[in-house]
Amino acid sequence: MSRPLAGKTALVTGASRGIGAAIARRLAADGAHVIVHYGASRDGAEQVVADIRAAGGTADAVQADLDQPNAAAQLATAVGAPTIDILVNNAGIAPFAGIAQTDEATFDSIVNVNMRSLFFVTQRFLARIPDGGRIINLSTRVTKTTFPGIPVYSASKGFVDVLTLHMAAELGARSITVNAVAPGAVDTQMSAWVRAPGGAETIAQVQALPGIAQPERIANVVSFLAGPDGAWTTGHVLDASGGTKL
Repeated sequence: MSRPLAGKTALVTGASRGIGAAIARRLAADGAHVIVHYGASRDGAEQVVADIRAAGGTADAVQADLDQPNAAAQLATAVGAPTIDILVNNAGIAPFAGIAQTDEATFDSIVNVNMRSLFFVTQRFLARIPDGGRIINLSTRVTKTTFPGIPVYSASKGFVDVLTLHMAAELGARSITVNAVAPGAVDTQMSAWVRAPGGAETIAQVQALPGIAQPERIANVVSFLAGPDGAWTTGHVLDASGGTKL
């Protein structure tokens, strides 16, 4: 089996479940040592680590609450690895609340986790990312279209898209690629509605490709960007939505 990331170390934030867990498992299968970050779900993170080790890979779990002001410093201290070749900023929250229903506490949490922590975690780890490293941010298809109930989440990912572009320009001189991956509806706990009555029918009406995406679909795209074949791609938001609302 090809192991294009052998000898590399990857940090995946929000990797205790869903898309983050799938990314962690895929990068480990590609040969990377994976640091599995979690906020609250220690059991979930330890299960991901156990799965990776059982498959012959190596991984460790680290904890940091990305909703807190000192999150980046806390994570940097928890991660002992001197070099992070691949940083995957996957952690995010998406409370369902319309504009009128979004209170200040909810707004602040979305900003803290989806925007503030992504920026300062990346800033903190820049000194550990070697020339030729990779930064991959998780965005969403709903920065380009609308979906009811998540206006603040969608706007926070617009920040991610713009920041990705500027990071790519600034870090290009070091041959560090910076890209974002934009999923559509994915079968995760965050998007439990896809398995609820009418969920599959809703997806079928707006998605060009048939079926409900599993997290592994997104992990495959991240694997490309993290691997040697992604070395000449930077500053892009790669749509991985199955053709949502084309």
